Amino acid sequence: MTISSSLNAGVAGLSANATRLAAISDNIANSSTFGYKRVESDFHSMVISSRGGVSYSAGGVRASNQRLIDQRGPLVSTGNATDLTVRGRGMMPVSVVSDVKAGKANPQMLLSTTGSFRTDSEGYLTTSSGLVLMGWASNPDGTTPTMPRDTSDGLVPVQINSNQLVGEPTTRVNLGVNVPATATEAGSAGQPESLSVEYFDNLGRSESLNVEFVPTVPAAGTANEWTMIIRDSASNDAVVGEYIVGFNDGRTDGGTLASVTATTGGAYDPDSGSVVVNTDDGPLEVKIGHIGDNDGLTQLSNGFAPLQITKNGSPVGNMTGVEVDASGFVHAYFDSGITRTIYQVPLADIPNPNGMVSLDHQTYIPSLESGPFYLWDAGDGPTGDMVAFAREESATDVAGELTDMIQTQRAYSSNAKVIQTVDEMLQETTNIKR
Repeated sequence: MTISSSLNAGVAGLSANATRLAAISDNIANSSTFGYKRVESDFHSMVISSRGGVSYSAGGVRASNQRLIDQRGPLVSTGNATDLTVRGRGMMPVSVVSDVKAGKANPQMLLSTTGSFRTDSEGYLTTSSGLVLMGWASNPDGTTPTMPRDTSDGLVPVQINSNQLVGEPTTRVNLGVNVPATATEAGSAGQPESLSVEYFDNLGRSESLNVEFVPTVPAAGTANEWTMIIRDSASNDAVVGEYIVGFNDGRTDGGTLASVTATTGGAYDPDSGSVVVNTDDGPLEVKIGHIGDNDGLTQLSNGFAPLQITKNGSPVGNMTGVEVDASGFVHAYFDSGITRTIYQVPLADIPNPNGMVSLDHQTYIPSLESGPFYLWDAGDGPTGDMVAFAREESATDVAGELTDMIQTQRAYSSNAKVIQTVDEMLQETTNIKR
């Protein structure tokens, strides 16, 4: 019985070391595979004789393998803006592009730590192995709607329309203009001052607000008062706002706004320092400054000067590129200078990453052993951030694997020697009968 158990232990040793060699060979074969997680073999003894005694039966050994999914490889820089990797804890949601294009309502969510994504013929951000990046679609204003975090139901494939034309209508104009104080003195010519401010309508077309400043000329002294008339080119130059604007002439507040009275158009809001006029495309906020401040209209010296005129909005522009920031937001860039947030890619955190089920192409799915996932904003909670222009290299250390191979080879040879020795002992036992 003891000799037979020795033979069985030797066979078990051969099998266990062969299993370890298979894991080592897989690790070495994938030493250049981006995002590969190495497999580690562990040996467990099998005890048959648990008590001391005259005879002893060898139980042998068993080998178990575990993929170290939480072990990360080094990052390497690339030249592609949509080469993505996770730096730290967390994994990106992806799906099989064939499931997406087949029209499945909820394609299965897979998880990966890195990927080289590029747009395919339909605009999906996919890898060469057929994985598509998943995320939450943003609202038109760039915000992300409230989505469930413990399910993948809200995730959709990230699709980029490179031929998209986008324009943003102007909703706010800031007027930083100085009008001459000498124009409101008695005996002045009362010459109006004017300027044109471009804005973009709802269709991305260029329109203009024509602003005219008419001084009030008194019979004596100084009026420090102007009439501001705003006309809209889209409304055939109709007057959309008329305001009586007064200025201070004190030693400490000279030249600043003193009062704004609406004749036509929306009332002056002292909190925001602006008025609202109704153009042909809707309301437009015109900021002229706060009472007592010089952050908008001023009346100083003897010259008319449009000092700082700014506005939001943009004309129609073509998409020029896409980038993903550290928080997982996908930004589309346009040649008109605007940037629009179109998706947010969350990161999934798993209580036991090493308990997930491994699939092809360095992807994984949660299991009962791994625990449920939760979708975090990148960089929030326990998760790390996302890195663009980068890939995660294989976690395999070739030098370490070759060292383990030498040890495995020696252990395998030793177990083979045990089998050979048991065979010779059994042969001697057989020869006793002769």
